[in-house]
Amino acid sequence: MTTADETIYELFVPVDKPELLSQAISILAEFSCEVRVSKEDLEKERGAVLEEYRGTRNASGRMQDAHWQLMMAGSKYAERLPIGLEKVIRSVSAETVKQFYQKWYHLCNMAVIAVGDFPDSKTVVDLIKVHFEGKTSSSEPPEMPIFPIPSHEETRFSCFVESEAAGSAVMISYKMPVNDLKTVKDYRDMLAESMFLHALNQRFFKLSRKKDPPFFSCSAAADVLVSPLKAYIMSSSCKEKGTLASLESMLLEVARVRLHGFFEREISIVRALIMSEIESAYLERDQVQSTSLRDEYIQHFLHKEPVVGIEFEAQLQKTLLPQILASDVSKYAEKLKTSCGCVIKTIEPRSSATIDDLRNTVANINRLEEEKKIAPWDDEHIPEEIISVKPDPGNIIHQLEYPDVGVTELTLSNGMRVCYKCTDYFDDQVLFTGFSYGGLSELPESEYISCSMGSTIAGEIGIFGYSPSVLMDMLAGKRVEVGTKLGAYMRTFSCDCSPTDLETALQLVYQLFTTNVIPQEEEVRIVMQMAEEAVRAQERDPYTVFANRVKEINYGNSYFFRPIRISDLRKVDPLKACEYFNRSFTDPSTFTVVIVGNVDPTMALPLILQYLGGIPKPPQPVLNFNRDDLKGLPFTFPTKITREVVRSPMVEAQCSVQLCFPVQLTNGTMIEEIHRVGFLSKLLETKIIQFLRFKHGQIYSAEVSVFLGGNKPSRTAEVRGDISVNFSCDPEISSKLVDLALNEIIRLQEEGPSQEDIATILEIEQRAHENGLQENYYWLERILRGYQSRVYAGDLGVSFKIQEEGRLRLRESLAPQSAQEALQRILPFPCKKQYTAVILMPRKPRFGFLTSLFVSPESCRHGRDAKVLVGVAVLAVACFGLWRYSRR
Repeated sequence: MTTADETIYELFVPVDKPELLSQAISILAEFSCEVRVSKEDLEKERGAVLEEYRGTRNASGRMQDAHWQLMMAGSKYAERLPIGLEKVIRSVSAETVKQFYQKWYHLCNMAVIAVGDFPDSKTVVDLIKVHFEGKTSSSEPPEMPIFPIPSHEETRFSCFVESEAAGSAVMISYKMPVNDLKTVKDYRDMLAESMFLHALNQRFFKLSRKKDPPFFSCSAAADVLVSPLKAYIMSSSCKEKGTLASLESMLLEVARVRLHGFFEREISIVRALIMSEIESAYLERDQVQSTSLRDEYIQHFLHKEPVVGIEFEAQLQKTLLPQILASDVSKYAEKLKTSCGCVIKTIEPRSSATIDDLRNTVANINRLEEEKKIAPWDDEHIPEEIISVKPDPGNIIHQLEYPDVGVTELTLSNGMRVCYKCTDYFDDQVLFTGFSYGGLSELPESEYISCSMGSTIAGEIGIFGYSPSVLMDMLAGKRVEVGTKLGAYMRTFSCDCSPTDLETALQLVYQLFTTNVIPQEEEVRIVMQMAEEAVRAQERDPYTVFANRVKEINYGNSYFFRPIRISDLRKVDPLKACEYFNRSFTDPSTFTVVIVGNVDPTMALPLILQYLGGIPKPPQPVLNFNRDDLKGLPFTFPTKITREVVRSPMVEAQCSVQLCFPVQLTNGTMIEEIHRVGFLSKLLETKIIQFLRFKHGQIYSAEVSVFLGGNKPSRTAEVRGDISVNFSCDPEISSKLVDLALNEIIRLQEEGPSQEDIATILEIEQRAHENGLQENYYWLERILRGYQSRVYAGDLGVSFKIQEEGRLRLRESLAPQSAQEALQRILPFPCKKQYTAVILMPRKPRFGFLTSLFVSPESCRHGRDAKVLVGVAVLAVACFGLWRYSRR
C-alpha cells in the first residue's frame, strides 16, 4: 500500500512451514533495496497500473480527487496523488523509476514488523537479521521533506456536480493539526473526542428517523489525513435538491451542542457503549488477530503512538470514562466552527445549490447561534425493558448429541429446532442464525415486488416492537446485532452478540416473532423516497446498464432477476409487504436455529427455553414448506453464443467485461461435484490473472464467481447456475482479452493444469479450511450447510460426515488429469461452444462538453471526494468518511 506519506509491503505466511517463513522474510529484504526495475519489468506492469488508474476515473474517483485537492489546497499534497499521472505511467523510463526507488526507499527509513503464532520469536528475529543485515542502500539517506498545509480562517465552499453520482450529499470538514498521543491526558482527550462523535452520531441517526428528515443518513468522524493534518468530517446523504436542508440541519445540531451541550443521559449511553467495546477486546485479548497487533506497531513506527497493550488500555478506560462528564464532551463542539479551517462541499447529480446558497446557510445558522435562538435537544422517552412481561418458557421434547461435530440438537415444545455448539475461539462472541424453507420464489410475479420490499419497509417501522431510534438507545452498552433476510428459498434471522447479552438477543428474536408490523404512512413515505433515490442513482451509474443487460441475457429477463424500476416501486403495496414479513416470522415450528460461540449451556438453556421456546405456535401452520416441493428460480441460460457490447454515457472511459458459462450438475457424486466447482473456480481465477496480467500485462485483477442457486434446494433435483469471469480493461482491447481468456480456458480443458497449479489450489483451500476451523462464523456456516445439504435426512452427524468425506476424497483425487476432465464436464466443452460475453463500453458523446464540473469561488477544476459515496445498498443510504488517500 502506498499513501502520500508511506509505503507498506505485507506478506501473510503460514508459520508451520519454517522454509516459507524464511523465504518470505528474504523476499521482504529484497523489496527493501534490491528491486530490479528493468525495462522489461516496467513494460509488463504499465498495463496493470494503467488499469488501476482507469479504475479510479469513475464518479467516486473524481469526487475523491476533488475533495482531496480542496482540503490540501496550497500544499504539495494537493498535486501529488499516490496513483500518479496517466502520462507518467505511460511514459516514465525504468531509469527514472529506479532512481526514485533508490533515493526514497532507503533502509534508514524502514522497519520490519513480524506478528504471528511463532513457536519461537528468537528464531524469527534471527531470520530477520540473517536476511537484512547484509543489505545496504546505494545512496546517502535523503532528508525527509515536510510539506506544510496552509491554514485558513475563511470557510471554503464547493459545489460539485457529477452526472454519475450515486445520490446527493453534503460534506463538512474541519481541519486541524494532528494531536500527540503520549500521555494519559492525551489519551483522556482522545476518549472525550470519541464520546463527542458517538453522541453526535446518535443525534444524527434520530434526526434521520424523524418526520420529513433532512437527510437519509449522516455521520461524523475524525481521521488523520496526512502526517501533519487531521480533520473532523460530517457527511450526509439526502434526497435530490435536498443539500441545503441537509447542510442546515448538520450545522444546526453542532451549534445546538455548543449552546446547550449534551444531556448526561446521552453521555451515559455513549460511555456504556465504549466500555462494552473495550471489555470485549479485553476478554478476547488472547485471541486477537495478528493484523490488529500489526496495525499497532505500524502506528508506533510511523507516528510514534505508544503500544501499551490491551490490559493497560482497558484499565485506563475503566478509570477515565466515569470522570469524563457531559460538559467535557460538549466542549468539542467548539472545534467544529466554520471559522476553524472549514471546508463545505455539496455533491449533486444535477446542479441546484450554489456557493451563495451555502454561504447564506452558514450565515443564517451563525446568526441563530449568536442570538441564542436554537432550542435545546428534545429527547424521546426510552422504555426500560425490551419485554415487559416475560413469556412462559417452553420445554425440550427431544434431544440429540452429535459428538463428532460437538453439537447438541434440541426440539422444543413449539416445534422449533435449536442446535448449539460451544467453542472457545472468541470469549466474547455468540453467533446464531435461524432459517425456514420457503421464500420469495414461492410468490407469483404479481406479488413479488411488494413482498420483496417487506424487510425494508418493516425495518424502518421497527421489527422488534420499537422504532430503530428508540431501540438504539435501549441497546446502548450491549453488543447485539440482529438482522433478517427474505431470500429466494428461505427466510432467515441472524445475530452476533456477546455471551453476556445473549438474553437481550433472544428477547429480540421473541419480539420479531410476536410483533405485528403495521405500515404507517409517514414511515412508508420515507422508505419509498429513499428507495426511489436509490433507483435513480443506479440509473445514473454506467455499470447499472451493464449489469442489467448481463442479467437479461443470462437469465432470460426473468422477473426475479429484473432490476427494480421507479414504476415498480410505485406499485408496491406497503400493507402486503408488511403482511408477508409478519407471516415470514410467525411460526416457530418451521425454523431451525443454529447457535455457535462461547455458550455456557447452564446459563443459555433457560434463556433458549424462555424466549425461543416461549414463542407461541399458531393454531395452523404458516408458510410451512417441504424443501423438495419448493419452486426453482424462473430462468434459462442462452443455448447459443452471445457476445454483446453495451454502450453507456460516461464522463471518462471505463470498460468492464463479464464472460459467463452455464453450469448444470447432475445427481450422483453431487457433494464432491459442488466442492469441485469451488476448486475449479479458484483454478480459473489464478490462471486468468497469471495469463492476462502477468504475461500480457493488460488487467489489474480478475474475479471468477460461482452461482449455483438456479434450482430449488431439493435433495434430488439437479443443480444449475453459472461460472462467470469478470475483469476491467482498456476499452480498445476488451474484445481481444475476451478471446485470450477463452483461449486460456480451452487450453486448460485440452491440456489440463500443471501439477504445480493443482498444488497451489489445494494449499489455498487447506489454509482457508484450517483458519476457518478456528472461527465461529466458519462453524456456523458448516452446521447450517449440514442441515441444508441435499444429503441431510434427519441426522446432522451423517450429513457432516458425508460432506467432509466428499471434500477429502476430492482433495485426494484432484490431479491435472481429473481437473482437466472436470473442466470438460462442468463447463461447456470446448468452452467456446456456449457462453455469453458482455462488454461495457463508453458511448461517445454528441457534444464535447464536460458533464462533471467542479465549481469553487477561485476557479473551475476537476476533482473528487475522499472515500465519499461508498455506494447504494438495498435502501441506498450512501455512507461517507474520509481516509488517507492511498493505492493498493
